[in-house]
Amino acid sequence: MSYKFLDHATDAIIEVTAKDLKEAFAVAANAEINLTLDQDRVEEKEERKFSAKGKDLRYLLFSWLEEIPFVLITEGFAIKRLEFDIEKNNGYNIDAIAYGETLDVKKHNFKVEIKAPTFYDMEIREGDGVYMRFLLDL
Repeated sequence: MSYKFLDHATDAIIEVTAKDLKEAFAVAANAEINLTLDQDRVEEKEERKFSAKGKDLRYLLFSWLEEIPFVLITEGFAIKRLEFDIEKNNGYNIDAIAYGETLDVKKHNFKVEIKAPTFYDMEIREGDGVYMRFLLDL
């Protein structure tokens, strides 16, 4: 499981490879969190619950990538670790618990604010593992 940032002048393009769908969504979340702050500086002191929904996997990924910055920025909660399950039932749903603490821009080395995920050039392939690519508007 891994992620890498691809070259882009103003936004962040992220490629994810993982053994299965759940791991791919976890890696995508960690990439997004680490783009925003230093995740290793966050302590697990509190938890926040949130969810993401989508009519298909692309919409689920979009919703997932939209919810994480909401928790980070709007709610001011730095995420250390996530626990979640992906359910398929008339679309897809993720119920997640984020473990972390109140965001401290100095302690957590706040880097950049993510404006929004986009559908532009988004790709999800399942086969021998899972491959994802997505663009985040910074």
